[in-house]
Amino acid sequence: MSLEKLPIHETFYSLQGEGAHTGTPAHFIRLAGCDVGCVWCDVKDSWDIAEEQYHTIGSIVDEAKTSASEVVIVTGGEPTIHSLVALTSELKEAGKKTHIETAGTSELTGEWDWICFSPKKFKKPLPSIYGKAHELKVVVFHPTDIQWAEEHASKINSDCKLFLQLEWSKKEKLFPIVFEYIKNNPRWQLSVQTHKYLSID
Repeated sequence: MSLEKLPIHETFYSLQGEGAHTGTPAHFIRLAGCDVGCVWCDVKDSWDIAEEQYHTIGSIVDEAKTSASEVVIVTGGEPTIHSLVALTSELKEAGKKTHIETAGTSELTGEWDWICFSPKKFKKPLPSIYGKAHELKVVVFHPTDIQWAEEHASKINSDCKLFLQLEWSKKEKLFPIVFEYIKNNPRWQLSVQTHKYLSID
């Protein structure tokens, strides 16, 4: 059991609310610390790291073991600013499936069953993330973000799932545009933030 530590913003057991695994029960590990700084981020209090937020990886994994689901989703903040080798190793030993949500701004470490790559305009992703992603999820804040999403889609593996997700505050305005685009470009799917509609974590 590793005594190495990671900063935890929060952990919780819920349903994945968006993307390819929508509706899947999962244990969430939200790490503190972010170097991206999205203006529309809904967890801006996760950007900074306080000393008291550090927990041993052993204790983090012990909590994940109590979850009924085999899926553990590591998110942030931006989780790749931390070394995740020990965390994923112990989660795997515990029989868990490891998922990550990342903007790909730092080198990805650890062993992952599912990599959700969600690039942001606020900091350029590293080239190494494109060949690893199982899911490309682009937040649409402005109509021009659709073409920006296509630029990223041109760099990923052919079997990577593609999602356009409406930024929550712009969803009514942008839905007709995204709706028509997906109908005309059916390799894309719509990602809906169901957890916000249902008012769950």
